[in-house]
Amino acid sequence: MTPGLASLGMYDHGPQQAANDRLWAELARILRARGIAGVPDRLERRRSVQDLWHAPDLLFGQICGYPLVSDPSLSLRVLGVPVYDAPGCSEGLHRSFLITRREEVSSIADYRGRVAAINDRHSNTGTNLFRALIADLAGGEAFFSEVRETGAHRQSISAIVMGEADIAAIDAVTYAAVLRAEPELATTLRILGTTAESATPPFVTSRNTSIETVAALRMALADIVADPGLAETRTTLFLRDIVPGSPERYAPLRAIERDAAAAGYPDLR
Repeated sequence: MTPGLASLGMYDHGPQQAANDRLWAELARILRARGIAGVPDRLERRRSVQDLWHAPDLLFGQICGYPLVSDPSLSLRVLGVPVYDAPGCSEGLHRSFLITRREEVSSIADYRGRVAAINDRHSNTGTNLFRALIADLAGGEAFFSEVRETGAHRQSISAIVMGEADIAAIDAVTYAAVLRAEPELATTLRILGTTAESATPPFVTSRNTSIETVAALRMALADIVADPGLAETRTTLFLRDIVPGSPERYAPLRAIERDAAAAGYPDLR
């Protein structure tokens, strides 16, 4: 049987990769012990997470909540919702930090006419929550002189540091991981504010995955959060727990989008 695909690419920054590999190795061992076939040996890192979300043979992955409910071409089943132990996170919720250079102005309103950086226009933390916050200030008009799409939260941080952008909304888990790996950035960056909370990116599988395999995946996730031997791995990934979830948990993200459009601000601009 051809192996399926597995990915933990949402939070897979340099030092986290070994921890993600360890987590997947244990998940794979548990699944095989329960008789699940087609379990891949390693995580897929050659393909983008966006590509993998559309893969019919995705066995295990993690998706941003906004495309989960806004992209009708996706066909995924929610396995569970991670609870992260990082600043800005609570029980199954996270938020974005609005970051800027340490010497910059202190009011979000003062960034009118400046350059914003976003990781992706379909990102919840990078765009959707950011747009909702700016919609209250924009008055239906363009707020920024430019919105620069960087391709990744880490690249948005680099754009701030290099002076190529002035403000960005960075996922709280990503920001914690980056600062832990590169603590010197704390002397360059500061948090200007925060967005509203929203549900954390869920673990998912393709809807082609059998019901028996879905049940095994959910049990395996429960096992890895209870395994004391994985405590250090979970700490590296800021992963405290995994709770049940469903697509309905992410419906408020579409409401956030609609509210911004109703305020005359359908696009971050």
